[in-house]
Order: sequence, then structure tokens, then C-alpha cells
Amino acid sequence: MEPLRPSDHHDSVVEPAAPAGIAQPKLGVAGWIRFAWRQLTSMRTALVLLLLLAVAAIPGSLVPQRGADPNGVIQYEQRNPELFPVLDALQLFDTYTSPWFSAIYLLLFVSLIGCIIPRTIHHARALRSRPPKTPARLNRLVGYVEYSAEHSTVEAELARAEALLKKGRYRVERYGDSLSAERGYLRETGNLVFHMALIGVLATVGFAGGFQYNGAKILVEDQTFVNVRGDWDTLKPGRFFDDRQLEPFTVRLDSFDAEWQLDQETGIVQPLDFTASVTTTEGGVEAERQIRVNEPIAIGGTNVYLLGHGFAPVVTVRDPAGVEVFSEPIPFLPQDSNLTSLGVVKVPTGLDEQLGMLGFFYPSALTLDSGALTSAYPEPDRPVLTFNAFVGDLGLDDGVSRNAYSLSTDGLEQITGGDTGRDSLVLGLGESAQLPNGLGTVEFTALPRFVSVEIHHDPTQAGVLISSILIVAGLLVSLFVPRRRLWVVAEQEGDDVRLQYAGLARGDDPNIEQAVDEFARAHRGEAADAGRDTAADADRDHSGAITAR
Repeated sequence: MEPLRPSDHHDSVVEPAAPAGIAQPKLGVAGWIRFAWRQLTSMRTALVLLLLLAVAAIPGSLVPQRGADPNGVIQYEQRNPELFPVLDALQLFDTYTSPWFSAIYLLLFVSLIGCIIPRTIHHARALRSRPPKTPARLNRLVGYVEYSAEHSTVEAELARAEALLKKGRYRVERYGDSLSAERGYLRETGNLVFHMALIGVLATVGFAGGFQYNGAKILVEDQTFVNVRGDWDTLKPGRFFDDRQLEPFTVRLDSFDAEWQLDQETGIVQPLDFTASVTTTEGGVEAERQIRVNEPIAIGGTNVYLLGHGFAPVVTVRDPAGVEVFSEPIPFLPQDSNLTSLGVVKVPTGLDEQLGMLGFFYPSALTLDSGALTSAYPEPDRPVLTFNAFVGDLGLDDGVSRNAYSLSTDGLEQITGGDTGRDSLVLGLGESAQLPNGLGTVEFTALPRFVSVEIHHDPTQAGVLISSILIVAGLLVSLFVPRRRLWVVAEQEGDDVRLQYAGLARGDDPNIEQAVDEFARAHRGEAADAGRDTAADADRDHSGAITAR
């Protein structure tokens, strides 16, 4: 470089400086927490979580759930022994109580709350704020129109415009010789109500659902159910359930009536109606009531639903000396539409050995060509019981709960039916038969009916109903209430007033231009009417037709 040439001369060669790195602020722990919170509480994240929650709920409708259908889970395991461990490890049989479903649920809950709180604060401030100032150039806005009001004043035109705007439920503010008007705050209010009601549904189901309980009970005719924990056949309580929630009441099954219709073409029997007549007691007051399918009765804060029905043959077992050692109605579970039913009798005491019998009940027994029995009709025209008998340890004394409607034959000796060489026991109503080896006798004594009822207490119904109504109402308001701003500018030009109108939509509003035009037309119409009234008053005063006011 020449010594007399300045360093910034265009011919000078300057060594390029080392490129400096991009200076970025460090977030730090607080910054990352703030960033994560903003991402979680964004509306986009809330929508994604809501969609994810809907997808996560799908397995609950595809496979049986332990909380609602434990027997269905057992059957699924038996039918799919290889697939079951995989699904069980993923907790798909406990979908709605699984940690992964609860995590989505709680994240959605937090996201909605974090999204709604700042929006609510901002909306509250907007409700108290004044409409924005009039823009300097209305001709750049939507629906801009001009109009010249003859023989008028700025004050008169703005007064008429303000009255017209307030009539249209606008909030109006005057800035100099202009009016700024705004309406449609209900749109954001409806949006907030929608999201708050959605939180209400989540909170109601998540919290109040912990106090719900439901279960099932099989009632034989003339039997009474007492609403205490020990009298339920199955009881599935919520996480916050307490025995004190069981309000005292009783339900006694008086009778059960079924109506059937035989299809002459197909020979298939179709059910028409089922009615369980019961007597309820609540607070010392008895009442005769009826339970039908999809028509439950309400008692003690619960709803009692009719789920199923069948027959409960009374089976009496006597020892060799004729002493009665067992006599109970045994509910037989229907296996087909003609109520061919399966039942189990267990006699643990009173005989030389414990006795278990696996039986079938046929309401209208018909012998097939193969010699097997079937039921031709669901009513007891020719009731028949058949039993295969087993002796041995029934496992009732080992402290392990057993299913009353199944009989494990492992370790038992079969003494009738099958490969024993002895025929199965076949009993008509009122008939008895001898058990092998002088064990005793079995009698088919009576044939009452039974019903299975579900007793359901759900404290979430009222909250979910109210929240659902608010969701629909808020959604409709947010969809159909437009958020608009209108401006009117008046300028005095001699005896006339030059009026300018324009509008602006907050959000999607395809009718904003039409709204501005309709308001301008309405305002011009009022101005014309006012002008005509003024001219008529002047004519009347001038002619002396009216001298006093």
C-alpha cells in the first residue's frame, strides 16, 4: 500500500475482517421454561392435544375394559392368548385410567387453562376500553362511501349517526368531527365460554367422576336388594367413593313379564317388551314401580336399569336319609334367544362328598333326532333341567373367591354324563332323581324368574349437561356474531355536510361491505326525513297555520 494513499481509497486492498458470529441471547432455565409454557398454552397445542385425546380413546371402544366389563377381558384373553399380553402391557384394557391417557388428559387441561386466562384478561380490558380512533384515510378501508347532506350541520349529522349506531348495539365514541363505533364483543365472549365449558366437561368427568359408582345385582322373584356394600353382586366404585354414599333403599322383585312374537316366515321368536314389577322402599315409604328396557327408575340418587332376565330353577338336594341339605333358586344364564340356559349348583356341605352340578335348562324342551334337547320357545311350556354331576373338592374352603356361575372340574370326579356310563340327570318341574353311589337325591322344585339390574350413580350428569349446553351456545355465538368497526366522518362544506363511511372486520366477515352500505343508506334516509320535517315546519309557521307549540 502506498503511504500517501488513504486506507479507504477504492483501490486500496484491505484484509477482510474475521466474520463475527451471530449474537443470540441465551435463554437460560427461566427462558426455556417460559418458552415451553407458551408452546403448551397455545391454541394450536390445545387443538392437537384434543385430537390426540380423541385418538387415544379409540382403544377403549375396541377392546373390553376391566372397569366396565371384567368378564369380557377374561374372554378376550381366552380367545387371544398371544395378543393379550401385548395389549395388556400397553394398558389398553385400562385405557381411561392408564398413565399415558391421563397424561394427555392433564396436559389438555393445563393447556386450555393457560390459554384461556390471558385471553380472558385481555377481553376484560377490551370491554372497558374505548373504540379506536378514526383512521386518517377512510377511503382505504372496506365499503368506503361518501354522501353530501344538504342544508345540514356536522352536529346534526353526527347526532343522528350516533343514535342509529347505538340502536344497532354499537359502542360509540366521538373523536372531533367523527364517530368510531364497534360491536361484536360477544364473539370473543362466546369463544371463551366455549373453551371454559370444555374445561368444565374435563373437570367434571375427572373430579366428580371419582364419586360415581355402579354395579350389578341379580334379583330372583320375591328377593329384596338392600343398598349396602355386602348385598351387591359386583360394585365398581370411583376413586373417591365412600360407603356413606350408599343411600338406604331397597328393591324387591315382585314379578317379571315378557312379551314375544313368533315370526311365521322364519320361525324366530322376537322380543316385544320386558317389564319388571318391583316394590321400592326409600325413607320408609313403599312404592310399586316398573322397570323396562331403556326406562330405568330413579331411587336413592341412583338409576336402576333392566339389563337381562332368565329363569332361576329352585334345586333341592337331600341326603340319603331325605334330609334337605340344599334348596336355593339358581339363576341359569341364557345362551340363545329361546333361553336355553346354563347354570351351576354347588353343594359344599351336608353330603358325604362335596357336590357340583353343571346343568342346562330348557324352558320348552324339544328332543332332536340326535337325542339332544333344545328349547323351542322362551316361555316355560315344558321346562326341563339336565345335570352332569361331579364330586370332590370344590375349592370353596381355600380362601380364594370363586365364580358362582362357573364350575372348574379340574380335580373333580364326574359321576353322571360324559364317559361315566351313566346318563345325565333329567328333571321335569316337580320331579326328582337319585344321585349315584347313594349320595342322595336332586329335585326340580320350582321355577321363579330372575332379572339382572345395573344400579348406576353418576354425579357428573348435571355438570356435563350444563357444560355441553354452554359449549353449543358459545360455539354458535362465536360463529354467527360478527366483530365489526364502523366510522363516520363529517366535514362542513358551506351549507352542506360531506359524510364519509367505512368499516373494518375483526376476523372473517363477508358482509362487512354490505353492513357499511346499509348503515349509510339508513343514515341518509333519516337525514332526508329530518329535512322534510324541517321544511314542513317552516311552511306551517310561515302560513300561520300553527302559531303555538
